[in-house]
Parts: sequence; C-alpha cells; structure tokens
Amino acid sequence: MIATIEPRDLVGEVGAISSKSVAHRLIIAAALANGKTELACATTCDDIDATVRCLTALGAHIDRTDTGYIVSPIPKSREQGILSALKGRELDCGESGSTLRFMLPVACALGANAVFTGSERLGQRPLGELAGEIVAAGCDITGLGSFPLGTSGRMRPGRFILPGDVSSQYISGLLLAAPLLPGEVEILVRGRIESKPYVSLTVQALESFGVSVRTRKLVGATAEEPQTLYTVQGEGYRTPGTVAVEGDWSNAAFWLCAGALGKEPLTVRGLSPRSVQGDRNITAALVLFGAKVVRGADSVTVRPDRLHGIKLSAKDIPDLVPVISAVAACAEGRTVIEDCARLRIKESDRMATTTEMLRALGADIRIEGDSLVIDGKPSLSGGTVQAHNDHRIAMTAAVAAVRAEGPVIIEGAEAVAKSYPAFFDDYRTLGGDVRTQEAM
Repeated sequence: MIATIEPRDLVGEVGAISSKSVAHRLIIAAALANGKTELACATTCDDIDATVRCLTALGAHIDRTDTGYIVSPIPKSREQGILSALKGRELDCGESGSTLRFMLPVACALGANAVFTGSERLGQRPLGELAGEIVAAGCDITGLGSFPLGTSGRMRPGRFILPGDVSSQYISGLLLAAPLLPGEVEILVRGRIESKPYVSLTVQALESFGVSVRTRKLVGATAEEPQTLYTVQGEGYRTPGTVAVEGDWSNAAFWLCAGALGKEPLTVRGLSPRSVQGDRNITAALVLFGAKVVRGADSVTVRPDRLHGIKLSAKDIPDLVPVISAVAACAEGRTVIEDCARLRIKESDRMATTTEMLRALGADIRIEGDSLVIDGKPSLSGGTVQAHNDHRIAMTAAVAAVRAEGPVIIEGAEAVAKSYPAFFDDYRTLGGDVRTQEAM
C-alpha cells in the first residue's frame, strides 16, 4: 500500500489503543491458567493475532468479543500436565518477535514438540542465548537462523543464565514458561538489563495470575556488573477471572510527538500515568526537547513550543528512537541518541532505516557508531520513503509530514497493521490528509 500525506497540523483528541506488549503477556498467561479468563482488550493487531494463533494451535480456545477476548486455557492431562495431542503442532509467529521469543520457551515447558514458522526476517533474528539455555534444560531445537524451527523434549526447572545486554524478551519468555515447570526456576541475568521495563511488564502480568516472582540483586554484584536473580515457583497460573489490557504508550508516542511538531495541542486519552511501560518516558523526552506536556489522570496533552536538541540514551526506550528522531530533525541544534545498537535487530535495521527515511524527507541525520546524530532544521522537504516492512518507520514518516513542505509518500504503508491497523484512520480523525492506494 502507498500512503500519500499532505502536510497539515494534527489537532484534537484520540484514544490510546490497547498495549500489544501487555496483551501478549496477559493472553499467554490466560491460555496457561487453571480456568477461563475474560480479557478486556479493545483493539488488536497482527502481532497480537500471531500470539492468539499460536496459543490456539496448542489447544487454547480464544474467542474475540466486542470488548476483548474470552480465553479457555490449554487442556492438561493428569499425568504430565500436557497433552500428547500437542506433539508436532505448527506455531505461525508471523512477523512478531515477541510471539516467537515468548512461545518458544512456553512450548518447550509444555513439551509440545512444536514447529515454529513465520516471516523470513523473523527467522533470521537472534535467538542464540535463549535457545542455548532451553537446550541445556533438556530440549532439542533444530533450524536456528531460519524457519521452520523445531523443538522436542520438555524443559526442566533449574537455573537459567542470560546476559543483560540481549533482548529482554528472552528473560520474559523464560519467566512466562517458569510457572509450568515442576519446581523452582531461577533466571540469573548478568549485567545491566536493557529494556528492563518490558521485564517489569512480564512480572506484573505473572502476578495478575497469582504467580509470585522474587526479584533481587545478588550480594557482591557491583554497579558496573550488576546481577539480577528472578525466582519463580512452578505452582501454575491462577486466573483472576477478568483482567484488562492498558493503553499503549508506544503507539501513543507518535501522536504526542506530532503535537510537539505541529502548531496545535494534541491529546491522547486512556493512558495510565502509573504504567510500568518504558515508553511512558516519551513525555520526559518531549519536555527535554522543550515541548509543553500536560499530564491528566488518564491522558496526556502536548502543546508545541520552541524545540531544541538534546542528548539521551536509547537503552530502555529503543522503540521510541524513530519518532524521537523525527522530533530531533526539526529541533534547533544537535540531538545525539546513544546506545542504539539493538535497533539493528528489530523488524528492520532501524538505525539504517530511520536514517534513510528521514534523509529522504530532507533531515540532517547520520550514524556514528551506536549513536544517531541529528542536526535540526526548521522544516523538512517531504519526499518518498520506503517503510521496509517496519511499522514504526511507516508511522514516523507520517508524523514527520506535519513539518514537511511537500507531500510525504510512504511505500509499504500497510506495515502499520503490525501494531496499529487503524493508524491512518486516526490520523484522519486528527485532521490529517491521507490518501491510500494499493501498490501496482
């Protein structure tokens, strides 16, 4: 799909969509619980659908309702806690890294002997450290580095060891699998945990289903070499009956940044100020840029003001880097975004694709090591960009159009469906001028 956007300020109010990060975790917990769960989740997307599809393949019964999902869990046998019918099930993860990295250890904890499939890019994304720990716990994994990827055997409880500078999804996947194992599970993370707020989301989801997670720093760990130990007893998931998915700060960030770039205030409703989502830090970043941010009980309003360059680390907010870069491209002075190395293994190489996209729109941006360096301009020229099958690149280009002098044409704009299928509909609701057409 090709989206053509004419430069125009966005203004008004829009409701936050449901957080896909929270939805992944709660739907998995519900499918592994001891009874039916009603899950309030107002919106869905391709990634959430992938997790639902995989859980359904393992035997869960998941019905979509007007307000969310009703989840009946995967049946369990009396002898093993699993069903022999799980053997050989195909789990299609689509393009969802969260689905693959969460469901791989879950399937191995169930002894499902599954076959994982998905997009070519997803099959190439790293799994090494996670797979190594699963194999050490008694499973076999074949086909690493591509699809299909096969698993056999059932994972044993014990201690799992991961470095902190790999994907936080590895830690979350093992945490989600831990309650299924017959005994105590320890997950030792060596070094500072990157994207740690996502692990906090997992702990919060587990606790919503009656699973206690003990988190502590090990004695003797230093500030330079911290070690964190997560301990979970294999007592299973207990349904709370009903549970709700909160609003998504990651996708709300696009509208809040559009408010900073435009000439009128923009409000996003349905955001919890107490959320542990790391991307809640978008408000702090915009304040640093000089935008006016007003936080309500369940909303955030951003009013434009004179923007100036800043310096910040992407360690805990990697998904915000593309849209923060768009703000930086129109902020006076220089912005340096450090610690961007992990952007290279996202849906696209986001260091490269963010740079390519913003340069095509007239920005002054370059890569220096693991940093993005951006020298701001009053406006962008507009132009044609390629989304590279990456939802955050497509949505960032649409936000950058607010400060463009000419049209912004996004090729591959259908990528937004990965996390936000209604993105362009909401863009129009806020006054944006978007025309879409199927690519020839």
